[in-house]
Amino acid sequence: MSGASDENVAIVGRFVNDLWNGRNLDVADEIFASDCITHQLRSGAPTTSAARDPETLKQHVREWLKSFPDLRFNVEQTVADDDRVVSHLTMQGTHSGEWMGISPTGKHIDIQMITIHRIEAGKIVEDWVLVDSLGLFQQLGLVPGREEIFAQSK
Repeated sequence: MSGASDENVAIVGRFVNDLWNGRNLDVADEIFASDCITHQLRSGAPTTSAARDPETLKQHVREWLKSFPDLRFNVEQTVADDDRVVSHLTMQGTHSGEWMGISPTGKHIDIQMITIHRIEAGKIVEDWVLVDSLGLFQQLGLVPGREEIFAQSK
């Protein structure tokens, strides 16, 4: 990796380890551009894009932590090239608070994610996020598991 790629991986590391896992929300001010754009990638739906400045990101983190107080992210693998850092993450936690109008289930989740962060001048200026939403909904008991879906289709 080049020096710039190493620096960019370190910024994404701060996003995961300091901001999310360390609960240091002020890190958002240091690593996110005020005009950052987040693209939510969803299976079977168009990509949605929205501005996500540091304050918006802090609120997003607070909401997740209120619903999943023990939430942790593990970096499974990272690839960096030029201004992009791609991460394969595992998100784990227990649904202990209301989430998106869903009462706490007490269920543990273990969800796979892929993120791509684009970095300019030491700040995240754009990101793409793909979360295994179906797996999340299945683990919370909101939709049937894969085996049940296949059995019902026969």
